[in-house]
Amino acid sequence: MRIQLSEHFTYGKLLRFTLPSIVMMIFTSIYSVVDGIFVSNFAGKTPFAAINLMMPLLIISGAPGFMIGTGGSAIVAKTLGQGRPEEANRRFSLLVCAAAVLGGAVGILGAVFARPAAVALGAEGEMLEHCVVYARIILAVNFCFVLQNVFQSFLIAAEKPKLGLWFTVGAGLTNIVLDALLVGVLRWGVVGAAIATGISQAVGGLGPVVYFLRENDSLLRLVRFRFDGRVLWKTCINGSSELMSNISGSVVAMLYNFQLLRLAGEDGVAAYGAVMYVNFIFLAIFIGYAIGSAPVISFHYGADHPEELHSLLVRSAVLTGTAGVAMAALATLASGPLSGIFVGYDPGLYALTVRGFRMYAVSYIICGFNIFGSSFFTALNNGLASAVISFLRTLVFQCAAVLILPIFLGMDGVWLAITVAETAALTVTLVLIARNRRVYRY
Repeated sequence: MRIQLSEHFTYGKLLRFTLPSIVMMIFTSIYSVVDGIFVSNFAGKTPFAAINLMMPLLIISGAPGFMIGTGGSAIVAKTLGQGRPEEANRRFSLLVCAAAVLGGAVGILGAVFARPAAVALGAEGEMLEHCVVYARIILAVNFCFVLQNVFQSFLIAAEKPKLGLWFTVGAGLTNIVLDALLVGVLRWGVVGAAIATGISQAVGGLGPVVYFLRENDSLLRLVRFRFDGRVLWKTCINGSSELMSNISGSVVAMLYNFQLLRLAGEDGVAAYGAVMYVNFIFLAIFIGYAIGSAPVISFHYGADHPEELHSLLVRSAVLTGTAGVAMAALATLASGPLSGIFVGYDPGLYALTVRGFRMYAVSYIICGFNIFGSSFFTALNNGLASAVISFLRTLVFQCAAVLILPIFLGMDGVWLAITVAETAALTVTLVLIARNRRVYRY
């Protein structure tokens, strides 16, 4: 039975409704993880480091999809809650079209500047060529990546989270099979990994377009629309926190790579890459829950149900805290086997990665609250509060920590920087929730 946005959400119902989004985000994170596994084991350490070096720029290229998806789905879900389905469809269609155009433009721009960007990040020689080839192939279909990120939110607002999961599973399996063939069997290295990722993103981004163009039983459908600059502007402002989170996270990743390159050379970049691949999967659980619960919050906000907002906030805090402790424990215990998947062929690199992963894992206890807090304010159409949390959490606090801590702690300071930054951000999140409780009556 399909769970409707208008229902009262118990713990069980909330978990059932958000589970497809969580699994969906895990499969989305598998793209880069699978590329990393195959390239590291079949192409070697240098191509693996090249992918890690360019990954932040590729994430930035897909970030507009998160901005339009999260900011737009909040507006569309609120419109549905106000009882205006035709207007919701027109707004939905406008935002999907805008996302495709923006994604294509960013992809072209990124491909043009791929080489100077790689040079600026410190790539040279063989690594530089791997960086450029990998980035340009993936950026050729960047509009698909942006659309895939957009539909992760809109399929939930359409009350079709399971369908979103199946599209993502299909894309993830496509990536795995093609990586095994192109990288593992044909040994095409970074070229094969990039082609596999690009095709899988096309599956995840264009499949939902076909679905929404046809008659369907969801709350949304792609229809004719008129350009509405006000809606587009409000979407961008409301989703700016998610855009900032992705861009800031990528900028910080570049800073991490710079510090690690300085402290440990190519091995440091490779170790950080291995930790980040696993980190993508762990964070996907928090991000998936935030994406899955956001349309529910937006709907009840639009329908003026403050008691439901209170219930959703309390239940989400409990679920997030429980998951954070469990993930920190799991990451610590499994750090050895997980690191071995990527760098088990090099004992020194393996030891460096395991130590880094165990120290990094402490941050999972805290970061989930900040991720949900930012998403919570986006769902309430308060882009400013959401952006403040994201900006401080992903850029200001992390940059400060990763620049200062290594002066006193060396390599350990790099790994501990995330926990220090998340702790500082949690203070901001709690203050904003407390200050806005009377405004939204949650």
